[in-house]
Amino acid sequence: MLPTTSTSLGAYSDEELVKRLPGFTNHYATVNGVRLHYVEGGSGPALVCLPGWPQTWYSYHPIAAELARHYRVIIVDIRGMGSSEKHATGYDKKTMARDIYELLGHLGLEKASLLGHDIGGMVASSFGFNYPQATEKLILADGAHPSEGMRQMPLLPPPGAFTDKMDGQQPYVWWMAFNQVKELPEQLLAGRFEFLLNYLFRYVMLDESRMSAFDRAVYAAVYNQPENIRAANAWYQALEQDIADANTYGRLPMPVLGIGSHVSYSYLQMSLPYMAENVEVVGILDSGHYMFEEKPAQVLKAVLGFLRPSAG
Repeated sequence: MLPTTSTSLGAYSDEELVKRLPGFTNHYATVNGVRLHYVEGGSGPALVCLPGWPQTWYSYHPIAAELARHYRVIIVDIRGMGSSEKHATGYDKKTMARDIYELLGHLGLEKASLLGHDIGGMVASSFGFNYPQATEKLILADGAHPSEGMRQMPLLPPPGAFTDKMDGQQPYVWWMAFNQVKELPEQLLAGRFEFLLNYLFRYVMLDESRMSAFDRAVYAAVYNQPENIRAANAWYQALEQDIADANTYGRLPMPVLGIGSHVSYSYLQMSLPYMAENVEVVGILDSGHYMFEEKPAQVLKAVLGFLRPSAG
């Protein structure tokens, strides 16, 4: 499928949104058979940023300008996201990692650090496993490679754990199953995705006011479209293949930083040492899942401290 026509989104189009990030520009590249949209700004060593569900490249806007003071920041709408193409297949994280690897080649880059949030963390993990020679450092924010542990997610929430806010010790992520259902989600949510967004931000954020009305409208404008819902859900529908691929990998050899919110810090502490040889995990425990919006200063401190240790 061809990408969403960005100009049809008006004030929420990539052309308008990038104006909010001085020094950043929109680009497209066809790599690995898919046309990807990305936003680029800054100079220095390359830092590739991968967003998660249900957001787009714009989710990096609270931290992009500061990152660009030190790095060549490349924020990618991963396959099926935003203005990138919505192919029928290719949503396993190994294929999506190949997309990013070929994008680096297109940009003339032999190596980069990667920062992935949520689904973006899954893709970044796969990139590290499959292209270690091209991975300088790896940062996983509330998202890591799918594993057999996902099979232990409960059908029913633990007693008392399913309230207005996600329980950090007993998280109940019902959408992991819902998004694997084919066709029904787009039938239910097309044109009304803001209802899911508002619920999700309330449930997984500690301070949902940090997700502005404008930000919500940006994501609703994208995900109100059936093809965009279908493509995003395909990230979840590929989890079985992702787990099979994970069982063939060794441990990540490059330095890895996990940044965990109050809902995932314990999980990252437990899981990342099995994934990587050289791992550090930082907790931002006064933030929910959307930490770029809730605690951008703490995210920047963790990211820059990891990437630039000599700068303190």
